[in-house]
Amino acid sequence: MRAQRPDARSGGTQRRYDGLPVDAPPSTKRPWRLLIVLLAAQFIANVDTAIANIAAPSIQTDLHASGGETGLVVSGYVATYAVLLVTGARLGATHGHRRVFLLGMAVFTATSLACALAPGPGVLIAARIAQGAGAALMVPQVLSGIQLHFAGEQRLRALGYYAIALSGGAVAGQTLGGVLIAADIHGTGWRPIFLINVPAGLLILAAATRFMPGDAKGRHARPLDLDLDLDLRGMLTLSTAVTLLIVPLLLGDERGRPTWTWVCLAASVPVLVVFRLGQRRLAASGGRPLIAEEVIREPAVRWSLLAHGVTTITYFALLFVLANYLQDGLGRGPAYAGLAMVSWVAAFGLAGPLLARLPERNRRAAPLAGCVILAVSYFSAGNYLLTGHSTGPMLFVLLAVGGLGLGISSNALIGRMTFALPNRYAADLSGVISTNAQLCGALGVAALGASYLRLAQSASAGQSAKAFEAVLFVCAGLALLGAVAAHRGSRERPPGNRTPLDT
Repeated sequence: MRAQRPDARSGGTQRRYDGLPVDAPPSTKRPWRLLIVLLAAQFIANVDTAIANIAAPSIQTDLHASGGETGLVVSGYVATYAVLLVTGARLGATHGHRRVFLLGMAVFTATSLACALAPGPGVLIAARIAQGAGAALMVPQVLSGIQLHFAGEQRLRALGYYAIALSGGAVAGQTLGGVLIAADIHGTGWRPIFLINVPAGLLILAAATRFMPGDAKGRHARPLDLDLDLDLRGMLTLSTAVTLLIVPLLLGDERGRPTWTWVCLAASVPVLVVFRLGQRRLAASGGRPLIAEEVIREPAVRWSLLAHGVTTITYFALLFVLANYLQDGLGRGPAYAGLAMVSWVAAFGLAGPLLARLPERNRRAAPLAGCVILAVSYFSAGNYLLTGHSTGPMLFVLLAVGGLGLGISSNALIGRMTFALPNRYAADLSGVISTNAQLCGALGVAALGASYLRLAQSASAGQSAKAFEAVLFVCAGLALLGAVAAHRGSRERPPGNRTPLDT
């Protein structure tokens, strides 16, 4: 166990993790009950990411949607979720985590009902975008709550349970989605996958009202300065850049790559530059940018965000591509497609508790090891298909190895980032981590998902297998890039074992 040291800011002592300082959080009377409420919200948000992938072929058939429109049902939720996550984290910090959490869960529940009743693809896409906004309000309070109410080994345990919630939501989304769609309850097809959120959301709202700590008195006394607190200009610029990037990637191929798709893709680059320059100017003038400069200035955080982002690209892409490959390419049912990823997400969930049991001296190498395991899994699965196999238990075993690798890298990278900064950056860090992951996930669906749909246009089993192979090998390369970034981040240690933000 590493030594503890006094902390001038808090007057207490801090436990060290990976050589980086952390703050001792305030006490909470019932922290584990609070954790259950927080993780239930994270669970249900993850269910809706995974479940929509399984439902994509059924939605496309029932609503007569194009492949690109179906992709927008998935990525519209993820992209909106991503763009608004920092805003949700900022609102939680300024106006109370409990209040914002309850608002987000209420919006999420109401828009889930709207998704279930959608008469066409346009309404469903709009409802999914609104649902993503609700998730963006509630989910940042989860990681912020863990960072603020758990310290040291308790935080590691909480992060382990956080990983279980992530993987459990994905498992539930995969299996439950496949079963519900296959059951076709009273001819409703895919619609029950969104209806189940309504009673679940109401239960979480009731539990949160009882077990979440009240917001600090005086927190709401100051009126909200929209320009200072929320950086509406930055949010609008980032939303524009994401839209210019994702929409043409999803809709371009099926429409013959018209001129507007190339114009949008080209325009996304200068808009991103404008966003970055605007963030720097706002920080220099004393404002609060959407992406906190102090957070991304820390090298350990910056490299960890890159590693976490590129590996997350592969996960979201795999969810979308595998569901389409098994159902449209091989003609398997939604229940089979739903069960196919269970091994992956179950292994992902095991990684968190296992990581918490590692000796402290071995935790530094965990992010790199996880990324390497992930790359080996993708490469092995690609070679398995290359030898003439199309599916089967061995494919799912290889995918399970990848789930374990992603779970190890994801948990270790998030742990490294949360322990790298003082608690006063909890909301900013939570928003940045979640935004980075969700934006990368939307990009993965848009880029690799669209590439798969283009390569598998004939919908024959052989052509679909070749398209899936290509995606797997690209994912292996991205995982290796993540390994390089994770290794680089592990070498970043501030002078005197202190972060620049502690000085």
